[in-house]
Amino acid sequence: MSGSQAETQYLGEKIGRKLDAKFIIGLSGELGSGKTSFVQGLARGLDVPDNYYITSPTYSIIHEYAGRIPLFHIDLYRIKGKGEIYETGLYEMLDRFGIFAIEWPDLLINDLLADYTAICFEINDDDTRKISITAHGEIAEDLIKKL
Repeated sequence: MSGSQAETQYLGEKIGRKLDAKFIIGLSGELGSGKTSFVQGLARGLDVPDNYYITSPTYSIIHEYAGRIPLFHIDLYRIKGKGEIYETGLYEMLDRFGIFAIEWPDLLINDLLADYTAICFEINDDDTRKISITAHGEIAEDLIKKL
């Protein structure tokens, strides 16, 4: 449970500090549920410089940030089908080294690597969010244990 945007960002930061290898995080939840706030904290945990303003890539689809490990913030909200995913170059990008935070991952979920973490954000009220984390694979399970 998160009681504020700052708490959601702190969860992201905490996870970012634990990551040291290529990793995928699928982020689902309604608009305004905290997905981008989480990624802002994740960026801080990956030592992305403070002068980068982390925003949702809804219109550009993919934002890349340099940090201790490159962060790829991907938003598939506007993507209507798998054919459009190919046009973004996302599949080629997933071959690169980095942390991939993917908002609205449903179209891609069956194509993700064997190891990923799914995080679901549910709005309880204006300030609080229920955040559920599910590990898929050994690396993801190890991350959850470290938290």
